[in-house]
Amino acid sequence: MLNSVMNNTKWDEVRLAMYALDPSPTWSTLVMNGHSYGSDGEWFYHFRDGGYEDIIHVDIHVATSQQRELVQSALKKIHVPGEETADGSRVFGFIERGQFIHYT
Repeated sequence: MLNSVMNNTKWDEVRLAMYALDPSPTWSTLVMNGHSYGSDGEWFYHFRDGGYEDIIHVDIHVATSQQRELVQSALKKIHVPGEETADGSRVFGFIERGQFIHYT
């Protein structure tokens, strides 16, 4: 059973924070039907296209260590459920019951 840990307001905060970075990182998503979307670099329109209700997680891909620092700093400011990954960061929209997550 999956439990929601994000809402539309928080997803918009992620979208706008990543859009504001120069250069913006790329992203990919995993949705409820098991399909992955991305990699895409357009945050303003593409990321919110279709809504946020079925996003299991978003992977934010960074190209440099400097971009990684900028992404991590932006995510910490908005305090979202996620983790650092080898390619950047992952923000969770849903988690498994009993799954432990950190809030960045």
